Amino acid sequence: MAYVAGIDIGSRGTKAVILDESRRVCGTALVKTRPDFPGVAKEAMEQALAKAGGRMEDVKYVTTTGLGRYNIPFRDLQITDITCAARGAEFLFPNTACVLDVGGQSTRAIRLREGGKVKEFKSNDKCAAGSGGFLERAAHYLEINLDQLGPLSMGAEKPTMISSVCAVLAESEIINLVSEGQSVENIIRGIHNSLASRSKALLARVGLEDEVTFVGGVARQNGMVKALKDTIGRQVNVSDEPDMVAALGAALLAHQRLQKLGGIRANEQDPELNVG
Repeated sequence: MAYVAGIDIGSRGTKAVILDESRRVCGTALVKTRPDFPGVAKEAMEQALAKAGGRMEDVKYVTTTGLGRYNIPFRDLQITDITCAARGAEFLFPNTACVLDVGGQSTRAIRLREGGKVKEFKSNDKCAAGSGGFLERAAHYLEINLDQLGPLSMGAEKPTMISSVCAVLAESEIINLVSEGQSVENIIRGIHNSLASRSKALLARVGLEDEVTFVGGVARQNGMVKALKDTIGRQVNVSDEPDMVAALGAALLAHQRLQKLGGIRANEQDPELNVG
């Protein structure tokens, strides 16, 4: 069995997706990113391969993406995470018109054209208040686990208002809200609403259209998904593993490239796509 691999080296986690010749997902893995990018990428790929029942020598092509994509010596191709997120989102939800990618360090709004290619994209300012990193800092201050944010947000009765666009000032707002006796649930939903509002502004800059697909680790928080739906006023697509979407896109592009090189036979269910 011949496999291809997509590896997304993000600021918080490194993700790997293994596809077989028919573009079926055979294995995925997520490991914590550390400074040894080659080592962590190999670890993630080996874990994903173990789930697929394959070996390293079975992998015929590797595409990397994310901040560490240039630092993997065993890669065959590196592609931006914007391109990979777009391709993965379109593969999972073929009618995707816009992609919202909220990661640990940045938020990106992407508008697609035919075939899951990028037409336009915008990124948030460098301030952490517009990214998932602010949620991590808020969880640390509120002394709760990150995976509790979603369920707690869903229990909010009267969400607070977080108005600051600066992460430092926003943290000061949270401190004040706690001292006023506001519930953790209402504060977290206020944070989610704030992030959703910034996300809507980014989507508007690229041209907000149906359908919107939400990707990245923050999309695992059901409270954030609800805040985004309420804010943009439309349905939001979220996959079972939203943080794997860019790695999936990288694997799909690896499959495409290997097919062009003759390593995989083309068929009617696997049309050729252009890297873009």
